[in-house]
Amino acid sequence: MKVRTLIALLALIVALLAVDTPAFSTAAFTSKTTNTGTVSAAVDWTPPTVTLTNPGSTLRGTATVTATAADAETGIATVAIQYLAPGTSTWTTICTASTAPYSCAWDTTPRPDGSYSLRAIATDKADYTTTSAVATTTIANAITVSLSDPGEAVRGSVPLTVTLGNAGSTSYAVRIEYAVADSGSWKTLCSAASCTWNTTGFANDFYDLRAVATANGTTTTSAIIEGVVVDNLAPTVTMTDPGSPLSGVRTFTATATDAHSGVEEVTLQYAANGSSTWTTLCTVAEEPFSCRYDTTKIADGTYSVRAIATDNAGNARTSATIANRVINNVVASVSLEDPAAVISGSVPLTANAASSAGVASVRIQVAPAWTTVCTVNTSPFTCTWNSAAVADGLYDFRAVMVDKAARETISATVTARRVDNTPLRGLDIQSANGGSTPGRIEAGDTMTFIYNDRVNLGSIVSGWNGSALAVTLRARDGNLLGLGSNGDTVDVLRNGAVVNLGSVNLRQNYVRSNNTASFAATMTASSVIINGVPVTVVTVALGPAASSSNRVRTVSTTASMVWTPSSLVTDLSGARASNAPITESGALDRDF
Repeated sequence: MKVRTLIALLALIVALLAVDTPAFSTAAFTSKTTNTGTVSAAVDWTPPTVTLTNPGSTLRGTATVTATAADAETGIATVAIQYLAPGTSTWTTICTASTAPYSCAWDTTPRPDGSYSLRAIATDKADYTTTSAVATTTIANAITVSLSDPGEAVRGSVPLTVTLGNAGSTSYAVRIEYAVADSGSWKTLCSAASCTWNTTGFANDFYDLRAVATANGTTTTSAIIEGVVVDNLAPTVTMTDPGSPLSGVRTFTATATDAHSGVEEVTLQYAANGSSTWTTLCTVAEEPFSCRYDTTKIADGTYSVRAIATDNAGNARTSATIANRVINNVVASVSLEDPAAVISGSVPLTANAASSAGVASVRIQVAPAWTTVCTVNTSPFTCTWNSAAVADGLYDFRAVMVDKAARETISATVTARRVDNTPLRGLDIQSANGGSTPGRIEAGDTMTFIYNDRVNLGSIVSGWNGSALAVTLRARDGNLLGLGSNGDTVDVLRNGAVVNLGSVNLRQNYVRSNNTASFAATMTASSVIINGVPVTVVTVALGPAASSSNRVRTVSTTASMVWTPSSLVTDLSGARASNAPITESGALDRDF
């Protein structure tokens, strides 16, 4: 090509000399004018420069291969990027680019694993070419590395195993690594395909795990197991004194907390005084850790009670024992049925009473001051109480039985039942999974807030008429609010301000510790008929996450959400709503 260019240039020079050569004439005059022809041509004697950028020591899947090229005279015409497969001598073109950036996507999956050479060939517009230095890389698509999942919560010694797929005869160096969750700062846990993780040497916290396999300079990493909580600290647990004497159906209660993996279950037990044989009353997996138990199933006598709390990592702690509680179902028993957590209007109050001496009467009373609502002499021991005759607030209830021997027996107190005759209040709270993962807050899920009456929608958001409104659903870890790991709470915001829907305690650990997860959402409202009454239903439909998806967890246990409505909401007549908490109706389920 250089010879052809030189010949053309010499021909051009000869032509120019022919134009400028003077010619003789026989004419009788002499011309004083001369014609001069000027022709210029760009000359490119310099080949282009080209450099191939190494795409990495190890490639998998589709990789981008890039070259840089320049030519100061005529410019770059094309850049071809090529590879040389292992054991071959023929270069294959991946792509040819005519404009910068000179790059292409190389699908390595059809190629066998191994060491490959890469180069770039640049051609300028004068047809000069330059070949780059060769870069070497390794394709490693075949091997897979997987690490056994130890579970969401671990304690003590935890076995970990690495599995290599399609490793062939290649010898791989394998190690298991850990990092504090979301830190990305990886450290070696052990350099073997299997080992035991002694978690007692680690702080109680969330950790990420992965496996790494290396051979011939090629490193392959497993999928990361995210957010494994190390919890070697047992929960705290306290048994509530059930009182004495005990008779009939009584409520047994314990309190338990766990700051790391959360409380999995609490078992309530009893044993005869002086005995080491404990019998389970009930096992409860969610707060409140309580159950109703018919003490007539236990022989009369003196007993001790205790509670055992177990967290999700398997740590267990036993409460202090409450001793010398007397069960006596021979003489008399009396109990008052729970009228409801929230009371309004006229409600039935019902007691259950029995005595071997016969029941003379049962008084049903309400505190403060233990005022008698009614005295009933025969079964059924029930009467109606008009709660509208008292001020809204918290009230206690009990029943007093008098047997025919004139002996009184007082029931356990049903405490802190709220009288709320404010017309508007929350009726129910529900959620539905519309995403891909049950038990995980994500796009497609919905939350439904149901009132017991029609609502002035402008009191929820100023000027709102119920049409689709862009909002933000915010889910905060319960630890941020002092509610513990299982107190994660949801509220709804509009332009950064809280919407007057109140808040929902999810009663589970949906958000990673001390984190807040936000989702773009759409809020709508409609009026429906429930039990013949028109009520307002507000629905919040979740869109994409507005924060990192790593901030939420997948919950596998069931729970009942608790909605605390905002008292700033009003009905159509302007009366404000009650902020009495409302527990999700229906069977326990995994929300979202």
